[in-house]
Amino acid sequence: MITIAAVGDIHLGEGMAGSYAADVAAAAREADVLLLAGDLTRHGTAPEARVVAGEFADSPVPVVAVLGNHDLHGDDEKGVTAALEEGGIQVLEGSHTVVEIGGRRLGVAGTVGFGGGFPPATASDFGEPEMKAFAARNRTLAACLGEALCGLDACDVRVALTHYAPVRETLEGEPAEIHAFLGSHLLGEAIDGSAVACGSPVALALHGHAHAGSPDGRTSAGVPVHNVARPVIGRPFRLFALDPDGRPA
Repeated sequence: MITIAAVGDIHLGEGMAGSYAADVAAAAREADVLLLAGDLTRHGTAPEARVVAGEFADSPVPVVAVLGNHDLHGDDEKGVTAALEEGGIQVLEGSHTVVEIGGRRLGVAGTVGFGGGFPPATASDFGEPEMKAFAARNRTLAACLGEALCGLDACDVRVALTHYAPVRETLEGEPAEIHAFLGSHLLGEAIDGSAVACGSPVALALHGHAHAGSPDGRTSAGVPVHNVARPVIGRPFRLFALDPDGRPA
């Protein structure tokens, strides 16, 4: 059995030290790994990231994260990442990591992701340079997620971790007008495509960002997708139990 504790959008800031540490300890008693789906800080500053790192520093199980748009707001991605990693949190961006759990290999691939929308209303790589740049970031980060997932072909269980949503279903509850800024179908296609390319399915996909969204959905190929934004799950973490082959237990 592999048990994952996951949450996103905890939005910790300066002056909030001690607000999450007890929850981390409690989750670690039940889970084998803690996954953080971005927006760990309020404004994306290194001092805020050090607060986050302090809350998770005593976790007895591995902590793996992606950044969110709030974590990038301060234009200090390197500083935020360094502060988190100094506290023992592994930050993924178009990369992956492997956690050994009871003789099984859990692989986690992650990216912040980006907006772009879902058919039939998606961002077009046409027109002004700003629009082309928006579409290019969407396409690039989705492709990096697919490559990172394929790099986990030797793992027993694979998980995709993003901040932006890979399916529209988990955005239900958010105004339809902003779906293009909350996720992208290209992330979902990357998750499904990696299974075809690698011959190994993704067990589940976890994301945050959509505070008013819905908790559960699926990709076109049937991969379970869960929105673990703190306002959605209504608790410090949501637990996911998987059998040794990655099926929900």
